Amino acid sequence: MIKKTLGLGVCAILATLSSAAFAEGKIVISNWDGYMPKELLENFTKETGIAAEMTVHATNEEIMGKVVASGGKGYDVLFVSGQFGEALHKLGLAADLDHGNIPNLANLYPEAMKLSHDEGLKYSVPYAWGTTGLCYRSDVVTTAPSSWNDLLKPSDAVKGKTTMLATDRWLMMPALLALGYSINTVKEDEIAAAKAQLIETKKTLLTYDDTTFYQKLVSGEASMVEAWDGWCNYGIAENAQIKYVIPKEGSDMWVDTMVVTSASENKAAAEAFINYVLKPDVHRWVAENILYKVPNKAAMDALDPKLIEQYPNLGLSPSELLKFEQLRDLGEGQKLWSKTVTEITSAN
Repeated sequence: MIKKTLGLGVCAILATLSSAAFAEGKIVISNWDGYMPKELLENFTKETGIAAEMTVHATNEEIMGKVVASGGKGYDVLFVSGQFGEALHKLGLAADLDHGNIPNLANLYPEAMKLSHDEGLKYSVPYAWGTTGLCYRSDVVTTAPSSWNDLLKPSDAVKGKTTMLATDRWLMMPALLALGYSINTVKEDEIAAAKAQLIETKKTLLTYDDTTFYQKLVSGEASMVEAWDGWCNYGIAENAQIKYVIPKEGSDMWVDTMVVTSASENKAAAEAFINYVLKPDVHRWVAENILYKVPNKAAMDALDPKLIEQYPNLGLSPSELLKFEQLRDLGEGQKLWSKTVTEITSAN
């Protein structure tokens, strides 16, 4: 196990701030449930003296709504996907970071500094990253899928036994990639073409599902699903016949990030929390227990090779990952996307 304490920059800051200030300024973190070690906050407080509490959000959209409504007040650190962090920064709700307070950034892969939504990590720090692909039962699907069209235009053998992700960016993505379009397009003709295909595809689906799709694979209710790589790993953990593949047309590159709110009155403490998460032994827990790749080289280097043998997508290198287009904030184009997805999901 690799151990690393807080860097000198953070130690100096903590020494200059009174414990009373921290006691009065407990930081509040909002994260997805189960997305970090249960004991993390307790251990963070023991090591730094900074009190912290966590609230949970189910979706990016949920926490965005709360933060926009409150101006970020009541929150210090948010876990959000990269495109939502980008939107928060454009709205002035995500603070610029002082890298001097986060020396454990040095543990990240060099590629982590090149993320298109925030090159140089000016306001966000990546927590996990990965791909979206096809997760399937290799004992049921006799020919391994290789294209998004295997999901969009399924064979008779799997019709009615496929699922797609319900969140708009990932619901639209397979059709856009199959058509050769950018996953960030806001061109009306391209969106219309994807919509037409997805309305046809809907007729072949078991359901749209963001949360239980891997369980449907395990039970046999589904044979092939659109899945985030880490969630497919949950299925693989229960049934070794479940496999994951990135279609030949490619994937998105999604990034879940940590941002500090502009409204935070405890910015140094919030940055100390991010620094703590980037400790190799802490960040390694994410890869070992959530089964997602993390952008922390020191953490990934410490993984047991047997884990990557069992879950091959954990072995995707940062350079391979960065070949895929990263999801970006769509700005005003999000209205077109939301309208289109509503029309798809409500179509007969």
